[in-house]
Amino acid sequence: MTTVAATPLHPLLARLFAEFGYTELTPENFEAFAVQPGNTLLFFAADPVRVGETPDVAVILPELARAFSGRFRVGVLLPAAASELQSRYGFRRWPALVLLRGGGYVGAIEGLRDWQAYVDELATLLEAPTRRAPSIGIAVQSAGAAHSDCH
Repeated sequence: MTTVAATPLHPLLARLFAEFGYTELTPENFEAFAVQPGNTLLFFAADPVRVGETPDVAVILPELARAFSGRFRVGVLLPAAASELQSRYGFRRWPALVLLRGGGYVGAIEGLRDWQAYVDELATLLEAPTRRAPSIGIAVQSAGAAHSDCH
């Protein structure tokens, strides 16, 4: 019987665990990690081969953690787990950083940004209240509802 070797972890993703000690999140341990008190910054990593911005964000993430020292703990969702849990938070661009507070959704920073944009957006999110996460889906209209031209 031949076994297929698992795809090796991209070195910049592996570095997040080995050098910085970030927690790898899976569907099994996600909830317990996410609901802890305080702020949690989640890195939803996409396949680095398919989404070339993923390694860039993997480099930026520790710099953000250092810039906002002690303001949040970091969890990393590798591509399979990230794909499975992405629908909870409604972001559309990969990779994404999602901020939670005590398990409640605060907001997301999608895709690759300039450094200052990350700093500004994260600073804003750290002061923002929790809110309902945006959903991904289709608009639903009840049967018999009248069409309206207003939005």
